[in-house]
Amino acid sequence: MTTDADPERWLQVTDGGLYCAPGDFYVDPHRGAERAVITHGHADHARWGNSHVLATEGTLAIMAARYGADAWKTKQTLAYGETVRIGPVAVSFAPAGHVLGSAQAVLEYKGARVVVSGDYKRRADPTCPSFEPVACDVFITEATFGLPVFRHPPDSEEIGKLLRSLETFPERTHLLGAYALGKAQRLLRLLRQAGYDRTIYLHGAMTALCELYEAHGVALGPLEPVSRRDKKSLAGEIVLCPPSALADKWSRSFKDPLSVMASGWMRVRQRARQRNVELPLILSDHADWDELIQTLADVGAPRVWVTHGREEALVHYARREGYDADALSLVGREDEEDD
Repeated sequence: MTTDADPERWLQVTDGGLYCAPGDFYVDPHRGAERAVITHGHADHARWGNSHVLATEGTLAIMAARYGADAWKTKQTLAYGETVRIGPVAVSFAPAGHVLGSAQAVLEYKGARVVVSGDYKRRADPTCPSFEPVACDVFITEATFGLPVFRHPPDSEEIGKLLRSLETFPERTHLLGAYALGKAQRLLRLLRQAGYDRTIYLHGAMTALCELYEAHGVALGPLEPVSRRDKKSLAGEIVLCPPSALADKWSRSFKDPLSVMASGWMRVRQRARQRNVELPLILSDHADWDELIQTLADVGAPRVWVTHGREEALVHYARREGYDADALSLVGREDEEDD
């Protein structure tokens, strides 16, 4: 028998997204909403046009940088571990380990706790706080890489591949394709941690968000817009760019460029071949299969709702392990891994 406290009664999937009825707000709405709780700054979660927005300081800064001052009518900052009430619902944030400012939304109503994870990963990221498991009654998890084939290698191995390529091909410019928010800054920090201290050159689409990260205390080392240099003179250097730039005429203005792409999808060789990527780096800001199933165990939620990704496989696994699991089937989620 269901009661008013049952999350299925007060948290619903609607055309506008995940809606919390007693608080009259959406979590990461698909279109502009009157009240929105935003988990992180990627465009399929943080859209323009919400009237009243609750998010972390980092997420609000990303939204302002992307959408401008009119991204909302009012905003409210909520730090990790703090709690506010929206009507009768208590809302707090826990780190998600995905990108700067990313959070899991923790909703509590009539003794029931639901955690909306947003997007997350479990391994350490030098650009943002690590994911923190939160015990709950219902855990809503992504499943971007929810198949057993997706097991991401250690970050150090992939960065090592890039550094060895630079040594092997010093006459070639290494064009490193990566999503502009989160992935690009993480790559920069991982390269610095590996001892690479040379100037890294930035495509114009990368500059603003790198500056934003640095303003929030994430040191990225020496950077320079590639527009200031003769592209033919950048042999042996790293140029960071959006994945889409690897295939357009901009890339052909470099002398003998070597295309590199950092994405969890580089595990699939056909994807790398389709995009003419010479050096695929398997490096993702999403949890892999092992991290997804470890997270289910860590949060201990008897009920699991799976969304935006390989939902069927993770639902099947969870049910086999005794969880009450279902696909939430949220629409409007895109994959920033592939630009």
